[in-house]
Amino acid sequence: MILSINIVENNMLNMLLIAAIYLGIFSVAGLFLVLLERKVAAWFQLRLGPNRVGPWGLLQTMADALKLVSKELTGTVKADKFLYNLAPYFVIISSLMALAVFPFTQEFQAFDINIGIFFLIAISSIGVIGILLGGWASNNKFALIGAMRSGVQTISYELSVGLSLVTMVLLTGTLQLSEIIEVQKNGWLIVQGHIPAIIAFMIYMIAGTAETNRAPFDMVEAESELGAGFHTEYSGMKFAYFFLAEFINMFIIAAIAATVFFGGWLEPAWLTPLGIAEVFPAIGVFWFLGKTFALVFLMMWFRWTFPRLRVDQLLTLEWKYLLPLNLLNIVLMALIVWLGLTIQI
Repeated sequence: MILSINIVENNMLNMLLIAAIYLGIFSVAGLFLVLLERKVAAWFQLRLGPNRVGPWGLLQTMADALKLVSKELTGTVKADKFLYNLAPYFVIISSLMALAVFPFTQEFQAFDINIGIFFLIAISSIGVIGILLGGWASNNKFALIGAMRSGVQTISYELSVGLSLVTMVLLTGTLQLSEIIEVQKNGWLIVQGHIPAIIAFMIYMIAGTAETNRAPFDMVEAESELGAGFHTEYSGMKFAYFFLAEFINMFIIAAIAATVFFGGWLEPAWLTPLGIAEVFPAIGVFWFLGKTFALVFLMMWFRWTFPRLRVDQLLTLEWKYLLPLNLLNIVLMALIVWLGLTIQI
């Protein structure tokens, strides 16, 4: 009896330690991505960006976070208080749960579940509930319009995200992220899968950018039309939760792409004979983060290059172009797998 109690206590301590580590990763990644976004925007617009607080402006986002923590939590008199306060937690918790299944290295993975891809698609769908609740409970017409747009946009583009990942699952034969990476030891899937893998990657990045409500698909927030959309009535830390979750979701979309298409923590195949990974096993985390942040930069490039789409253009792109192309692409990938035409490097 005493032994079983000790085992339970140890398990609880381990889970609390892992939770604390992931909360630290969550907060640091969010702050860094906000700073990176501002620096990338400045670079595209031939500006300097934040350069006052700390060396090269590195502490600017920390100062902004402290400002948001110290701000008063305001709300509207006619808001549904319970749902209004609950909404930010849906968004932030779904993002945190998604981080748990990513293999940062071969040893550093909190939750290696055998339905990893399915789990990520399911968890990412929960975040939109928080946006819908926040927009409706605020009792503000701009917030409600933004929330309704979010429902339409997320439900539409989740199809393309899911189908593009299903295309790669056909190629690997597994949903488990660690096994998907194992398959790529002889070459990244974007190379093994021929043209259908490249098409799946392109569709995934477009649909993933739309699902995170980022420009040019930011109809949900649309500052020039709706003030700030679904979080118009939020302030302080509750606003910060929505703001932080958007950047973490961008990291999650990029991390899925890095894992499924580009080998996750694996080094490029042409570097394997050098044996660097065998000498320094921890170098895998740098490969994983390097690939992920390269794709994050690509998503930021989208934002600061293309103008916002109209809502009819947004839905036309998905239902008339991306979805039919995705269905055709799945058939092509199935043929390649059936005929055994995958490329092994």
